[in-house]
Amino acid sequence: MSHRKDNNNYSSLPINSYLELQPQNDSSKSLQRPTFDESEVYLGSKVDDDDDDDLEIDIDNYPLIVMGPNHGSGIPGAVFNLTTTVIGAGIMALPATMKVLGVVLGIVLIVLMGILSEISVELLVRFSVLCKASSYGEVVQHAMGRPARILSEICIIVNNAGVLVVYLIIMGDVMSGSVHHLGVFDQLMGNGVWDQRKLVIFVVMVVFLAPLCSLDKIDSLSLTSAASVALAVLFVIVTFTVAFIKLVEGRIDAPRMAPDFSSKTAILDLLVVIPIMTNAYVCHFNLQPIYNELEQRSPQKMNRVGRYTTILCILVYSSTAISGYLLFGKDTESDVLTNFDKDLGIRFSSALNYIVRVGYILHLILVFPVIHFSLRQTVDALVFEGSPPLSESRKRSLGLTVVLLVLIYIGSTMIPSIWTAFKFTGATTAVSLGFIFPSLVALRLSHQGDLSYGEWILSWLMLVLAVTVSVVGVVGNIYSLESNS
Repeated sequence: MSHRKDNNNYSSLPINSYLELQPQNDSSKSLQRPTFDESEVYLGSKVDDDDDDDLEIDIDNYPLIVMGPNHGSGIPGAVFNLTTTVIGAGIMALPATMKVLGVVLGIVLIVLMGILSEISVELLVRFSVLCKASSYGEVVQHAMGRPARILSEICIIVNNAGVLVVYLIIMGDVMSGSVHHLGVFDQLMGNGVWDQRKLVIFVVMVVFLAPLCSLDKIDSLSLTSAASVALAVLFVIVTFTVAFIKLVEGRIDAPRMAPDFSSKTAILDLLVVIPIMTNAYVCHFNLQPIYNELEQRSPQKMNRVGRYTTILCILVYSSTAISGYLLFGKDTESDVLTNFDKDLGIRFSSALNYIVRVGYILHLILVFPVIHFSLRQTVDALVFEGSPPLSESRKRSLGLTVVLLVLIYIGSTMIPSIWTAFKFTGATTAVSLGFIFPSLVALRLSHQGDLSYGEWILSWLMLVLAVTVSVVGVVGNIYSLESNS
């Protein structure tokens, strides 16, 4: 094979490009000259058309690509997919954390966690591109070796599976009811077969979730992600409007502005909810799939996606936490959706209750496949290492989808509440994925990525804070379980 550069339409390409075969109406245009973006040249040197020697370096390692009309996802689609990854069921636990933390500390932590998470996202994107990594596990392996990669992939699997189990628990509680709350179906139609929570969840999984989870590309979920973000915003608007009306009418008790340190139980609750707050922004496992499908991708463009996402999430989280806590006060449940089974004390209360609950169930249905996508990719990378990409094996993809959905369904029938799941995933896997691994990657590869002194300090700060939160959270959770028993 000759590596000589001829007068044709071939040129050297960045690693991690993909082969896309697409039908063309005009055979003369079937091959188009690919374009370069310097930020996508991962080998550390710019492309020089006049230097034949540079073009020969590692050319055998470059995949071929035929550029077609489909150039990938734009910034809006990427923002929707990343925002959907962030704003899931965790938003339902924020009013309860506000009840424990108080309004001032609660808002401070929401903003602080958002900023720290955005910093860790930008660091992870930079070093992923530097290492030519196409997944979270690959960049971790490049920095710390194969055992660390396996550990990070196990964290992704546990975290994502735990989150998806929580989604199903919420769907079951809201639609079919629980011991303490009426479900939507009960209120609309009375008692019936829909009281069977496991059956309702199973039907939702087969009819709605399975078809969406079977899609091969995360960009295919851009429209459903946009719809899910719109539904989350609808929830915020309704909750905030009701809280504002009752506040103006003077029918809301004054909220607690600071944490309660008056008892051992209150202090224990404080230690337990902080890891839940760290869980709120974890989206790092979906960065590489979203980046890989970004049109004319570059670290700078992905950083813009991350910043837009962070701003949107901070606004949604703050509004939800404050309005939910103002509405229900000391009666705020760990899943605030279950509070919407009673009269809100305003006109059209019943209709608003249905809108809030049904709208958010639809939101979770649309979020579910985005989280499942990275779960399936990670399981495939761990179990079928060395196999062709999952997108090239439809049979393997569908098989993994079915197995994962069955296991998640079984898990949803065994875990008692979302609070239990969030406490442990927040203190362990979420903290690791969002802060510990990105900090370690940045510190270990600092000599390769031009890490500034300020970024070096921030990486150490995030690492120390994350380890502290994790240890305190795990100890607090264990002690809390022992006290309850």
